Amino acid sequence: MKEIKKIVLAYSGGLDTSVIIPWLKENYPGCEVIAVAADVGQGLGELDGLEEKALKTGASKLYVADLTDEFVNDFIVPTLKAGADYETYLLGTSFARPVIAKKVVEIAKMEGADAIAHGATGKGNDQVRFELTIKHFAPQMTIIAPWRVWELRSRDDEIDYAQAHNVPLKISRETNYSKDQNIWHLSHEGLDLEDPGNEPQYEKILELGVTPESAPDQPTYLTLDFIQGVPVALNDEKLSVTEIIRKLNKLGGDNGVGILDLVENRLVGMKSRGVYETPGGTILYKAHAALETITLDKETSHMKRKLAVTFGELVYNGQWYTPLREALSAFVDKTQECVTGRVRLKLYKGSVTNAGIWSPYSLYSEAIATFGESDYDHKDAQGFINLFGLPIKIRAMRDGK
Repeated sequence: MKEIKKIVLAYSGGLDTSVIIPWLKENYPGCEVIAVAADVGQGLGELDGLEEKALKTGASKLYVADLTDEFVNDFIVPTLKAGADYETYLLGTSFARPVIAKKVVEIAKMEGADAIAHGATGKGNDQVRFELTIKHFAPQMTIIAPWRVWELRSRDDEIDYAQAHNVPLKISRETNYSKDQNIWHLSHEGLDLEDPGNEPQYEKILELGVTPESAPDQPTYLTLDFIQGVPVALNDEKLSVTEIIRKLNKLGGDNGVGILDLVENRLVGMKSRGVYETPGGTILYKAHAALETITLDKETSHMKRKLAVTFGELVYNGQWYTPLREALSAFVDKTQECVTGRVRLKLYKGSVTNAGIWSPYSLYSEAIATFGESDYDHKDAQGFINLFGLPIKIRAMRDGK
């Protein structure tokens, strides 16, 4: 077995990775542990104090990598253009893991590390997402997943371990939700949410916005402009996609938009329950889908919806770096060539509704669709129906009807 002298740890400073540093030092004596924290837009203050904490608990150094724009442009935007989700979940954690793991591998190679460690549990999806990405970029790299081998069996055990090893924590046993946050979403799992019979205590757990009941009594209108499926402006202000998401998170959160209570089917076979906050993403998905209703032809639109299910499954299952995902993205990019235009939306007490769609590439013709006078010849429909219904007619004649 290869001797492990240097380990690079994907480090968030949360409960799992906080206790993993001293655990690695105990179980790999003399081994150097290097922590890598990724900024994927999780918000101001989330990375504060990480270096001091990592060093005090045994790491030799901490890298902080700003991956927000790469995450947005290379992962969120392709998934948005695909219109992909997983069982209505907008994939917030799912597509953040590959970009984080990619950077961890880069630093591990630069540091000459013998192994990469992560804090994902043996019950979850993240272990797959991290490790498939590591296998893609460093197929010979040793992977250490403490949750699959250590003696700790629960988050309570982790808190006990942290207290015994003087590891500072921001949580308590009473607020010990398992959370993941990035620029796209915030997830909440554990505690009372583990029983699907319990209504979520939204007033207690929501951080990105308010409940629909607490939202303003007046609607908020906004406009989004897209070029080839990519959002480029909000309310006539040209912005990067990263900036648009941040502003939409505020607008959506203030109006109670993007709250999802979901029991989903995990890749490892079990069902799990979580609450997701995705205010900006919910708005973007609604706007993009609305624009496609007037810019895509029927056959392309229907096929794209079918393939979006597969795309979402690939992202959820950690298979970003696969030939199929790349091929689907190539298909999606072709479909987006004319997805250019403007969408106006109304936000009101948790809902997002269309309030206008415009595109120079629109396939909608008011002159043809109108109930008023037009050049459309209604008599053409008779021959169409005769041919379209011919198989039905022939089968009925055969059956003696």
